[in-house]
Amino acid sequence: MKSVKVYVDMTAVFSKEGVLTPKSFLWKDGREFEIQHVRDIRRAASLKAGGVGTRYTCIIDGKQSYIFYEDNNLWFVEERTEA
Repeated sequence: MKSVKVYVDMTAVFSKEGVLTPKSFLWKDGREFEIQHVRDIRRAASLKAGGVGTRYTCIIDGKQSYIFYEDNNLWFVEERTEA
């Protein structure tokens, strides 16, 4: 199985300390997904889909997922594909 980048519209907030935290995003079919919890924030590469930036380890619908904020100020999620 292969993964690709899916760029998404993200709702995020900056804390008064300057920490950027994602809250929800719109998937390509228009569904909105709430991010229930952010477990970790670190600079990392997407080893599955390519790209580098800030990686957020998040809980979405009860499952762990990675969300990336790239240096070009775009957000993406890894999508698994058949290929």
